[in-house]
Amino acid sequence: MTGSARSDGVSRRRIMLATTAAAAAMAVPGTATADPDRRVPCDTPEPVPAQVPASEGFLDVPGARLWYWDTGGNGPAVVLVHPGSGSALSWPYQQPVFAKAGYRVIAYSRRGHYNSSPPAPGNPGVGADDLQALVDHLRLRRFHLLGAALGGYFATDYALLHPERLLSLVILSSFMGISDPEYLRVTSLLRPPGFSDMPHDFLELSPYYRAANETGARQWREISDRSLGGHSVDSQLVSQPISWARLETLSVRTLLIGGDADLYLPPPILRMIVGHLPGCSTLVYGKAGHSANWERPVDFNRDVLKFLSGARFPRESCR
Repeated sequence: MTGSARSDGVSRRRIMLATTAAAAAMAVPGTATADPDRRVPCDTPEPVPAQVPASEGFLDVPGARLWYWDTGGNGPAVVLVHPGSGSALSWPYQQPVFAKAGYRVIAYSRRGHYNSSPPAPGNPGVGADDLQALVDHLRLRRFHLLGAALGGYFATDYALLHPERLLSLVILSSFMGISDPEYLRVTSLLRPPGFSDMPHDFLELSPYYRAANETGARQWREISDRSLGGHSVDSQLVSQPISWARLETLSVRTLLIGGDADLYLPPPILRMIVGHLPGCSTLVYGKAGHSANWERPVDFNRDVLKFLSGARFPRESCR
């Protein structure tokens, strides 16, 4: 696999984590969000902080071209894998906070999402293979991996395929690609006919957040709209089915995160998964939906940074 950058080279410049007017309008220099130890009420709107300088580039993989950004630096790398409604633009609350904590922060858009080429018809590719191509291109020997929602499928698959490459695994509000028939039956009961036709923000942001933070909900929608470009994207594949038996072989230090108002993955479903990963840490955020990294960024960033540095949390620690 070969990597290629923009025609003027991979430029070092400030990416306002959207490289779009929407994200530029959201960035607020000097906000206290950059302090991961600060505690704020969960209904207090948090301005999106100014982004740190990052480079961006393209990577050619078989059948596609992927866009990524990279803050660089000598610290441990954290690779962010976005939800199905997002792209590499989806992390403006995390990019500066993780980078200022000493990490090299990297995100990429999967096939068909913002700035990456669409998947070939009938051949969406294997998500873990694209991730492997990216980390090899960036010469990451070992790194932390964070996957959100659909991105958690490919992060989980990658962790099962390449545990030796990971320092830790964080999964946010994800079904993790689990294929157990009873698990699929139970989770399908949460999605009545017409569920998937509802707007993404209704499905992924809690009603508490949408009522308390109209501006934040609008900004989330703007990023999602740009990420998807007004069209649906075929989901990528996992390398092989993720059965309970396969999941139980996961050896990477893992943190599972959910929200108590998540329409997709409420706490009882999270507990089903935890039952097969007895060594993992678990956090459940109160009054949060499917996007705790957006709805509760101060708490999310603080807790993830603690976990990356070696902390563990009691099983189903509530926030």
